[in-house]
Parts: sequence; C-alpha cells; structure tokens
Amino acid sequence: MPREETSGADPLELFLKIGLDERTAKNTIANNKVTANLTAVIHEAAVADGCSKTVGNLLYTVATKFPANALVHRPTLLQYIVSSKIKTPAQLDAAFAFFSNTASEKFKLNEFEEACGVGVEVSVQEIEGTVNDIFEEKKSSILEQRYRTNVGELFGHVRKKLPWADPKIVKQIIDTKLYQLLGERTAADDEKPSKKKEKPVKVVDKKTVADAPAPPSEEDLNPFLIFPQPEDNFKVHTEIFFSNGSVLRCGNTKEMLEKHLKLTGGKVFTRFPPEPNGYLHIGHAKAMFVSFGLAKERGGNCYLRFDDTNPEAEKKEYIDHIKEIVDWMGWKPFKITYASDYFQELYDLAVELIRRGHAYVDHQTPDEIKEYREKKMNSPWRDRPIEESLKLFDDMRRGLIEEGKATLRMKQDMQSDNFNMYDLIAYRIKFTPHPHAGDKWCIYPSYDYAHCIVDSLENITHSLCTLEFETRRASYYWLLHALDLYQPYVWEYSRLNVTNTVMSKRKLNRLVTDKWVDGWDDPRLMTLAGLRRRGVTSTSINAFVRGIGITRSDSSTIRLDRLEYHIREELNKTAPRTMVVLNPLKVVITNLEAGSVLDLDAKKWPDAQTDDAVYKVPFSNTVYIERSDFRLKDSKDYYGLAPGKSVLLRYAFPINCMDVILADDKETVLEIRAEYDPSKKTKPKGVLHWVAEPSAGVDPLQVEVRLFDKLFKSETPAELADWLGDLNPQSKVVIPSAYAVTSLREAAVGDSFQFERLGYFMVDKDSTTEKLVFNRTVTLRDSYGKGGK
Repeated sequence: MPREETSGADPLELFLKIGLDERTAKNTIANNKVTANLTAVIHEAAVADGCSKTVGNLLYTVATKFPANALVHRPTLLQYIVSSKIKTPAQLDAAFAFFSNTASEKFKLNEFEEACGVGVEVSVQEIEGTVNDIFEEKKSSILEQRYRTNVGELFGHVRKKLPWADPKIVKQIIDTKLYQLLGERTAADDEKPSKKKEKPVKVVDKKTVADAPAPPSEEDLNPFLIFPQPEDNFKVHTEIFFSNGSVLRCGNTKEMLEKHLKLTGGKVFTRFPPEPNGYLHIGHAKAMFVSFGLAKERGGNCYLRFDDTNPEAEKKEYIDHIKEIVDWMGWKPFKITYASDYFQELYDLAVELIRRGHAYVDHQTPDEIKEYREKKMNSPWRDRPIEESLKLFDDMRRGLIEEGKATLRMKQDMQSDNFNMYDLIAYRIKFTPHPHAGDKWCIYPSYDYAHCIVDSLENITHSLCTLEFETRRASYYWLLHALDLYQPYVWEYSRLNVTNTVMSKRKLNRLVTDKWVDGWDDPRLMTLAGLRRRGVTSTSINAFVRGIGITRSDSSTIRLDRLEYHIREELNKTAPRTMVVLNPLKVVITNLEAGSVLDLDAKKWPDAQTDDAVYKVPFSNTVYIERSDFRLKDSKDYYGLAPGKSVLLRYAFPINCMDVILADDKETVLEIRAEYDPSKKTKPKGVLHWVAEPSAGVDPLQVEVRLFDKLFKSETPAELADWLGDLNPQSKVVIPSAYAVTSLREAAVGDSFQFERLGYFMVDKDSTTEKLVFNRTVTLRDSYGKGGK
C-alpha cells in the first residue's frame, strides 16, 4: 500500500496488534528508522489489523535486518511469512542470505524455496534420532558437566544437521533427553564450579607491567579479519540521501561483479596511493600496513599508485623517496602505477559524464564557488546545454581557455547535508608540464574525480583510507554509479596520531624550510626517513602499527612511549652491547703498573656462550667513567663511586676510590685515584660502564654522540596557536668527544648497538674515517643502577 495510508496510524497500537510486547513496541518507537521500516513492512504484509505473535516477530526481524540491496523483493518474502511458508528464524536467515546474494536481480521461486526450506517438514522422529546421535557423541562431556552443559551448543549441532526443524520441538526433546540421562537436578548442579587454588603471583614492578602490552586477541594477531572477501562485493556499499527525498543505494550488479572477479581471479586487490608532494611519515606506515598487509594476508596484490593529479606539487625527488621507503618498510608492490597513466581514460569518462547530464563547464571563480556552496546556491552555468559543455570542455583540453576561467564540475546535489556533494570540481586548467605525463595535457583531474575511477579501472577490491575521507564516500560512489563502473568496497580507519610531534605536510615543510630541523630525515621528525636515520627499524614500526589495530576510533592519540616500547623490544634482541662514556672522568688505578694492559672479555649479548658473542676490551691503569657516576658525598640510595667506596667495573674488577684530585675551585673533580681488587673478593652493589686507554698515554677512541629527545614539549603541539614556540630546545644535544671501546672503530653506517646503561644508538651517515657519529635511537627502559645487572 502507499505510505500515505500509514501516516495517521498510531505506531504503538499497530505494533501491539502484531504481537510485540509493550516494552519492545515502545523501544521501537524511540528509533525513527526502525519505526518507519516496521510500519512499511506491516502494510506491505497487509496485517495492519493484526496477526499472530510468531508472524509479528518475523516481520520485526524483516524490518531490522532485510538486505538494503534487495528491497524490491521484500513484498515476496512477506507473502511467504504471512502464509506460514516461512515460519522459523532459520528459514528467515536463509531468505536474507538468498536475497543479499540476489540483490535487485530477478530470481527463480523454486531456487528461493529450496534455499529457505519451504515445504520441508521435519518429523519429531527425525529430530529425536538426531538428538540421540549427538547425545551419544557428547555423552562423556554431558555426564561430566551435567546441567552445566551448554544447551545452546547442543542446539547448534542439531540445527547443522536439521536446519528446518522446529526450534521449539528441538528444545523440548533436548530437555527431555537431558533429564533421562542425568535424572533430577541436584543442589550440586546449581553450585558454581570451584576454582583451583592458585600459587601466589610474584609481585612485578608496576612500571614493568605498564610497559608490557596485554596478550593479543585474535583480531590483534590478524587485524584483517574485519574485511569481507572480494566475492561479497555485491552488497550495498552506501546509501546516498538526496535533498529531493530520493535515495541512491550504490552497489555492484551481479554481472558487474562476475566480470570483476573474472579479471582478478577472485583475489584481493588494494592500493597504497600517496601524493608525491612530500616525505612519508609514520601515519603513512599505518596506511601501508593496512593496504599492503591485507593483500599479503589474503594472498592478493597491492598497487603502489602515485596520486599525481597536481603537476605543481609533484617532484621526482618525492617519487624516488616513496619507492625507497616502501621497499625499506618491507612491502613489495604488485605494480607501480600513476594516476597520470589513466589521463586519457579519465578524460574520455569526463566527456561521457557530460553526455549523461552529470557534469557541466563552470566559469565561477574560486571565491564565487566557495560563496555559492556556503549558501547552497546553484552555479549560473549549472543547467547549460550538454552540447555547450562538451564544446567548452574540448576548448579547455585544447588550451583555448585561460587558466582559472573555467572548470568542469560534477552535477551532484547542492542542497545535500554533505558538503562533499556540492558539485565538486572534476577538472581544472593548469598550463604546467607534468613530471610524469610531460606537456600533453593542460587540464588535470581533481582527486575527487580521479581517485574513485582509477580504483575502479585497477579493479581494486578494497579501497582503504583514513576517516577524514568518510564524507567523500557519497561522492565516490555517486560518480562510479553515474558512469556504470565497478564499485570497490570502501572502508575508513582512524589516522595514526602520535604525541609530541606534528604530521601535517604543511607544518613539516615549515620545520624543514625554516631550518628548525636538519632536513626531512632529521632523526627528531616522525618522517619515516627521520626514524630510519635515528635507528628505528621498519619491523618495529610495523609491530607498533599492528599493535594499535585497524579501528574507526578517531578520538585518541598514541603515546610516543608505545612506539619506543616496540623499538626497544626489537633492538634488545638485535643490537650487540658495547661501552661508551659520554662525559669522561679520569680514574687512575694506582696499584696497576703503568703501561700494563689486560685484554678482558666483554659480552655482546647478556647470555653470550660462544666466542663470536664476545669482544675484547683493554683494561689499563687509566680508565674513564661517566662524570655522573661519581659523587664527593655518598648516600644510601646511591650506587656510584664516592671517596672510600667500591664499585664494580663491568666485565673487569672492583675498584675503590682512594683519593680525589680537585681543581682550584675545590669543587670540580679533575681525577680520581683508585685501587683495583684483582682477586674480585670485593662485592660492591654498583656496576659502572667504563673505557680505558688502549695503551699508555693514548686516548680511547673518540666518537660524536647525538642525543635526540622529543621535538616538542607538549603532547599535542599541532593544537597550539604558537606551535613553533613549543619546540624543545633540548631535543638535540651533541657530545663531540665521547670515549668508546676500541672495537667500535670497525662499526659501519647503519650499525646499531646498545651502549650499556645509556641506550640504543646507530652509526649516522655523517660519520667519516676520522670520526664516527652515533645517533641515540631510544633510551634504555631501566638503568643498571641498583640491580648491578
């Protein structure tokens, strides 16, 4: 019946008549969408005067769960429900699945009836026989658990074998069988199962617990489970509500999907589509993980596609960088393509869009377009004749119209609630040669026009992007629908935001251009080039991204500590230990003969067992310790060296401070005189790292060490008006003359080490044959301090 006949009816009265209880009926009325759907279903089924509760419950399910891509078939299903040919939830679920696959296509009634078990009667004897078989199979488990047995699980086993059996009869027979097997319910059956007494848990330091992530769930282990398979790409992707009241339900036809699956072989196809106008940052690492990762996990393919529709912004430098970083991150593209590869196809489709009446050439200025959009006003040229727009668009292509004097706009919906449907620009004039396409074109497609079409042309199955593109989904599908093109599955996920940094290209460019940092690969930046130069590995970045997951929650910023956790986890396993003293304080061992040098074994790894896991360190009568590891006044909670106190030199001997040489100010310590214990009978608590003169009068190896810290003082600098004023002046501290053990002389650019008690460091590209330069990657979570480990 027409909707107008329902407008005066009282929904509550209507819902009570079909057997809904009062509470359900009132809850339904609170939801306008369900109310409208259920009212329409009741009138389509012609039961406005009432029906049985069983039929009413099935109608309610239809109103809430019927597939939106098959609404044309809803009246057919309702006839089957009212006539009791479909009378169980299992049959209704099967009907939903059938229509979801069928969509709006025609179907054969006999196939529908077979799929839904119409006319299939399951006898009580068949049910009893199946229940007996299942009880026999599960007997030992049922006898052990008695009335704590999961009846729902037993019900599920019956439904697998007899999907069209009456669920009420199944339940009665299962209950009867349980009673026959177990007898009367006892008090013990109602007791909660006793828990085994657990051993006392060892108390763990709270800080350690906070640093360790919770055990991963199945979704954490495989975050791609949320995405559908390519063959499911027939469902309605989105609903576009137009201001005139009409609704466009976008989805692929059966024929279109079959053609797509034939071309792809049913494989997953994704794409990572960066614009080559800057350096990639850690946010792009998540985008790569999502698109490349899904394709890898499903045995599919991922394109690296350069979204190069703006010839003024793209540079070869950025293209080369992106290729290099994608490879470094461990991803292998199926193909490397460019949006510009499709310029001819995009142009031809734009002509077709005009022919279909969905695009027009406009002469408004950017300011006028902005004003008209704000006022939801149509352009004066919106309704110009199709032939006129075709000629003008050809003039644009041939360079006969000045830059800025014309654009091609899509004819969408200027009254929409979605501003991304306000007749978006499809083409603009730019008399600029293209880095990839040369000077063939003087008109270039916009992102909003090209992106979805190229996705379709490349047969992308899953078009994955960040949440800020969600409002563009309507435009994406509107355009593909208008051109009758295959429609990929679009899904948006939350951006990766990290504390104490900025990630917008504009702000990053400002930092680099104004020399606040030392280039795009400055180790303080969250660019992937900067992280790589700092010593962060691609595998730790991917582990960090996987740990965050792929969600649509857009309200949180991830703390930098979480990334650092993953960096430490990996470097702890891969970076050999060594010793470097940043701020050396000279210690003379008075009871070791001058010129005498002992070669001691030091461990590259804590549990080193083999010879190749050990390196040699010289121990002479002149060693250097950290200036911060000595105090003139001792205290109980201090484990460093002090007058009259002993410490252990890591891998060497205990030493005892016998004397202190002070400068004229009587405060500055120039030198310490100490004695060592060759027998190692002394057992001090404090353990210090150190470096010795390799031979008498020869200084240890000098290296430059750069200590990097957070670039900004506040966690969310991008939100500050004076964000540059929040820069951390201590984000880079250079120590030009640290002392290192001799074995480090052979270190090469890119090698990572753990400087004992200091942190993880990597050899920087600024190193020379005369002097090595080390960048601090991350500090240690714990220092040796009290533990003396």
